[in-house]
Amino acid sequence: MQRRLVILLGVLALSAGTAFATGATGAANASTLGVSPSAVNPGGLAQGIGPSSDVAGVLHSTTSTNWSGYADTAGTYTSASASWVQPAGKCSSGDQYAAFWVGIDGYASATVEQTGSEVDCVGKTVEYSAWYEMYPGPSENYSNTVKAGDHFTATITWVSGKKFTLYLDDSTEGWSHTTTASLTSTPARSSAEVIAEAPCCTASGGILNLTNFGTVNFTGSTANGEAIGTAALDPVEINMTDSSGNLRDTCSSLTSNENFSCTWLRDN
Repeated sequence: MQRRLVILLGVLALSAGTAFATGATGAANASTLGVSPSAVNPGGLAQGIGPSSDVAGVLHSTTSTNWSGYADTAGTYTSASASWVQPAGKCSSGDQYAAFWVGIDGYASATVEQTGSEVDCVGKTVEYSAWYEMYPGPSENYSNTVKAGDHFTATITWVSGKKFTLYLDDSTEGWSHTTTASLTSTPARSSAEVIAEAPCCTASGGILNLTNFGTVNFTGSTANGEAIGTAALDPVEINMTDSSGNLRDTCSSLTSNENFSCTWLRDN
């Protein structure tokens, strides 16, 4: 199920400076466009730059059309890690998608190295999966069982050059994977993030409908071994909006600088 878009769409006007984003916008039901769920693939950058503001004088806050969560954006990153509980999908009709992951890059660079879990709706049928991706390469699914309520831990570690290890552990089901993979280009390693995402892509390149996942809770979120909210790492809080600026989900403030939740609001 190659369906998650790993470059930050609708990126991000920070109070410090630049903003950038190009490409297509808009969410649509995959079925109405003749796109089967298994055929949905990653796509390119999309418009949707949101306003930025300071939060408590430490964090920046912004919006994206496909990401929500937290990203660190200062310095060079060698690792990122977090744990979460797989939320249950609430499926009614049509197709929706939601992914939860840890990664390096993608916020302001052309690659991303990530691993996580997913909950999709195919009509009224809910599907759960786990995967890794070295974008712009395709996502790769693990064949292991994933269920709502599973406890996940993910860690991305830069090894050297273009090489990373991607660790994903489902302690509830009793499986884990440590995958070593390489990019085709040199990574910037300019960000580290813990994200809930509305994947890509419709036939026109837009963002897909977001599965009603209720609330996902992330804990132990770190970058370079430090809490993701550490001021020196320049953390950014991200909330997901549609192309008109309406919130699709919202994320809480950090507790202990490393724990937060994101809550679904609407599918598109």
